[in-house]
Amino acid sequence: MIPIRNRKKTLQVTVEEMRNFAFSYAEKYAPSKQQLKTYLLKKYMKLSSSNIKKKDVNKLIDIVLSDLEKNKFINDQFYSESKAKSMIQRGSSINKIRNYLIGKGIHDEYIKNTVNKIKEDNLDQDFFSAIKICKKKRIGPARAEDNRPLFYKKDISLLARNGFNFEVSKKVMDINKEDYLKIINHI
Repeated sequence: MIPIRNRKKTLQVTVEEMRNFAFSYAEKYAPSKQQLKTYLLKKYMKLSSSNIKKKDVNKLIDIVLSDLEKNKFINDQFYSESKAKSMIQRGSSINKIRNYLIGKGIHDEYIKNTVNKIKEDNLDQDFFSAIKICKKKRIGPARAEDNRPLFYKKDISLLARNGFNFEVSKKVMDINKEDYLKIINHI
């Protein structure tokens, strides 16, 4: 059996190893900067021995992340816009998009820019997203006319849980079937 030598890794080897972890994770998942930082911290703390301080690991991770950001492998502005676009296609409200991006550690400036861009593209984006949710979940105007009054409160609460405010929810719930079908055909 070959004995294993416990030699200390040099700083360059550690940074290179961390950069390789970051490249493979970024290639597979296209994460935000905060997600990548969390991943590297967990990965390196699990791999390394207990004599390395968390503060030192954080410094190394910051070096690797700044290098990746400089070389445009990670970009929180692009991440914010692409996630918002995909969430709009699925029918998410602006509030839900904002909270999702905050949860992913995106900077407030990027979130404001993304939300403003959504509002510029379509002033009534929440209304159309709520219509998509109604179609997807078969609630509100998508229900049979005789069942709509019975499920009104349930449908309003479902829209509220998806991040829509009361005015938008009420506006969507009060649409008649013909107008709903016209809107669905245009979306």
